[in-house]
Amino acid sequence: MTFPRSAGHGGVVRVFRYLYRVPLLLVHIVLFLPLILLLMLPPWGRLGAADDPLEHRVVRGWSTMFMWIFGFRLQRYGQPLPGAVLFVANHVGWVDICMIHSQKMVGFVAKREIASWPLVGWVASRGHTIYHQRGNTESLGGVMEEMVKRLQEQRPVAVFPEGRTRGGQQVGPFHARIFQAAVETGVPVQPVALRYGERGDAQTTVAFAPGESFLGNFLRLLGEPVRRAEVHFLEPIGSVDLEGRRRLAETARARIVAVMEGP
Repeated sequence: MTFPRSAGHGGVVRVFRYLYRVPLLLVHIVLFLPLILLLMLPPWGRLGAADDPLEHRVVRGWSTMFMWIFGFRLQRYGQPLPGAVLFVANHVGWVDICMIHSQKMVGFVAKREIASWPLVGWVASRGHTIYHQRGNTESLGGVMEEMVKRLQEQRPVAVFPEGRTRGGQQVGPFHARIFQAAVETGVPVQPVALRYGERGDAQTTVAFAPGESFLGNFLRLLGEPVRRAEVHFLEPIGSVDLEGRRRLAETARARIVAVMEGP
């Protein structure tokens, strides 16, 4: 399954987008980010409902505005489950984390390099991200233990089971091992399909181009035209209903692919 690369808009129009988006981004970071951090701290962060405290609401609001500045017009389909859930999503680029955080405050499992990325890494670390060192078996074991711990504490966790981005051209195979935490804790798995543009025609635009750095991608997307960004919270899968993590991985991927190929 492949998606075409959307044609970029250059020239005067792109320059104009930078002229108004860069100041908006600076205000969003310099003015509102410190306020968000303050509101996330106790006791303010714990105010409100137990399942939707102020900390979660301000993260959703900040992430939604962040996506808007970059020209993404969010469309949500379905509802994220409350409580202990393992959310699994296809992986296009760094924008995915902001997209999901605009709808649901979750602790992501992400590669350790993200912690060093400007702005996004700082926000991710304060969003309860679980960092994993790729290729390190000991690191993966620690990640699995932390995932199980959080799910047992009724805290949601989100993962990208592909393990890496693929240029936006396909949904790769899902690694089954990451589903073991749901099997051990008996929590449901909710697939999440992330689609950019009309019928996914901007997947490759949002993704990293070959050899493109995070900063390069960040700046390029800041100048892109306004486009749809769809997040589909799909029918959950009971981890006790299917036998084994492999079946969970295959079923979750099939449901996400069905959305990516659909109208």
